[in-house]
Formats: sequence, C-alpha cells, structure tokens
Amino acid sequence: MRGENKPTLAVVGATGAVGTVMLEILSTRRDVWGEIRLLASARSVGRVLRCRGEEIAVQELTEDAFDGVDVAMFDVPDSVSAQWAPVAAAKGAVVIDNSGAFRLDPEVPLVVPEVNPAQVRNRPKGIIANPNCTTLTMMDALGALNSRWGLRELVVASYQAASGAGQAGVDRLYDELEIVAGDRSLGQATGDVRRTIANKLGEDSPFAAPLALNVVPWVGSMRDEGWTSEEMKVRDESRKVLGVPNLKVSATCVRVPVVTTHSLAVHATFEQPVPVDEARRALIEAPSVVLIDEPERAEFPTPSTQSAPTPPSLAASGRRSTSPTPWSCSSAVTTCARVQRSTPPRSLSSSQPS
Repeated sequence: MRGENKPTLAVVGATGAVGTVMLEILSTRRDVWGEIRLLASARSVGRVLRCRGEEIAVQELTEDAFDGVDVAMFDVPDSVSAQWAPVAAAKGAVVIDNSGAFRLDPEVPLVVPEVNPAQVRNRPKGIIANPNCTTLTMMDALGALNSRWGLRELVVASYQAASGAGQAGVDRLYDELEIVAGDRSLGQATGDVRRTIANKLGEDSPFAAPLALNVVPWVGSMRDEGWTSEEMKVRDESRKVLGVPNLKVSATCVRVPVVTTHSLAVHATFEQPVPVDEARRALIEAPSVVLIDEPERAEFPTPSTQSAPTPPSLAASGRRSTSPTPWSCSSAVTTCARVQRSTPPRSLSSSQPS
C-alpha cells in the first residue's frame, strides 16, 4: 500500500472509451486510492490524462508496471485481458476485469456487488470478473426479486445503445445521423437509408445494418441455432451471477439508435407467487435501483433520463402477467451502459437456449 496507507490502483486501458469513463468516476467518487497508475499500449505512452484533479502520464502496459499495485482494473478487449490479467494477479494485484475473457471461468467469480458481493473472496486466480453490460443492466432489480421469490424463467428483450460497440459505434451513429438529418424523404422506401449511408460512409460498420432511423435485431456474432453471442451471454451470465444454474432464459438483443444507456423489457417467472406491491417494495429497497413508475403522468425511465456515468438502475412498469398465473411479472429496466460494446422469429418452447 502507498499514499497514507491507501491502496495503489492501476487502470489498464486508461485511454480507451471505458477507461475514460472510469477516470471520470474515480474523479467524482469518494477518494479511497493512493497512487493511481494509468496503463495503456506503447503508442499511448507519455499521453497525459486528468484524474482526481491531477495530471497523470500514461505508462506502458508491461509486467513491471504492476509492481506495488494492489488493485488493477482492466478495461480492455478480451485478448488483452487474457494475456495481462494473470500477469497482474501473479504480481499480487487483485484484478477487476471488465472484458469477457474470464466471466465463465469456474475459478473466477462473476460479481455484481448488490447481488453476490461475498463471491469477491472466492478468487483462486486473483481475478474478479463483471458481467456484460446487457446482463448487468437487469441484475440489481432481478437480484432483489430473486432473493425473495426464487427466479425460474426469464424472457428478455434488450434495446442496446450504440455505446455498447465502443467509441467506434458512437462515432458511426453520429455520422449516420448527420447524413440522414434534414432529408424527410428517407425511411419511406425499402433500402433507401442503407443506400444513402453506404454511398457516404461505405459498408464497413460496427453494426450489421444502418442504425440511424432503424433498429438492428443483431448484437454480437452467430452462435448455435440462430442465437447471437450477446443473447448467450445474457443466459450464461445471469445464471452465474444469480446462482441459478438451471435458469431458463430466452433473450433477444436489439441495437437501437441511442448514444448511451441500454434498456430491457423483462418478463420473469418465479417459484412463488409475487404480489405486485411487494415486488415494488423490494425494488424500492434495493440499494442501486430507482423505481420510476407513474405511467399516468408519463413518468418512466428512458435512456435520456439516465446520464452516464451515474450508478443506479432505473426500473418501471412492474405488473403481474396477464396470463392466468400469479408467479410471473414484467418490468422495464434502464441503466447506464458501460462504454464497451431480432433474429428470425423463434418458438420459446422449441429453441430456448438451455
């Protein structure tokens, strides 16, 4: 420990989109750190960034850079985390990894502090992972409900912001909006938006289709039976965080033309009947959930309601299923997305990922 017995923190990927947000958070939250060390690739060495009111020069990501580091936060692609997180852990640092490299590793806890904080001690590799941004969006709310009534099934539809594709996604959305803005003829003929954008920007894009004036029912890469990698993350990570290994999950992930903040519509089925008033109370009492649910006054969470990087999840529209069972309820959840990154109709009974 350094700096008045405060721990030394390394931020790996400090110059990236997520790293930039991390520095903002470190500058606005209670200061619990001694030295903060900013690490990035060789091309960023010497670049000066501001954190906690200090000017800090970026250092190269090397093994020696972790000397004396107590905690290392990794905000980098999977391949970089896979290579360097074990190095940092071997140097004695507790690694907090924001990538997908270790999320499903049985020797790495997947932690949401409001849901399973005790798991941080279960880290034989010295690494703690956090979930994908889509999964994380609903975990605070679902954790509160699961602890009371026992979650059994989830049907989830996501509405994911461009920020989920990193800075390249945000830049692409702004570029597309600039092209379509002011032309009120666009969006009325099949393919006209795609052609117009392709003529100006080309086909190379972080998204599978134009995002401006559109929604794109494809996030991630192809997996078995028509599911996407993002949809499988929602299933697998929800099971691990909530500690429900046989949880049935059907997710459809959709990209929408919003800069930042993911939203989800969640239909959840529980082991016990769920009184709506008690469910609302559980959400109100959850430490990082803000319930905004007054539809008669048009008050409900939207992406523009929540401005990054504020912490709470915003939940609304809690209601019992219209099907004849008291065990199901639906809600909408919106949260600030971490800046990092429908398929054909499917029958839930025949193609639900298991």
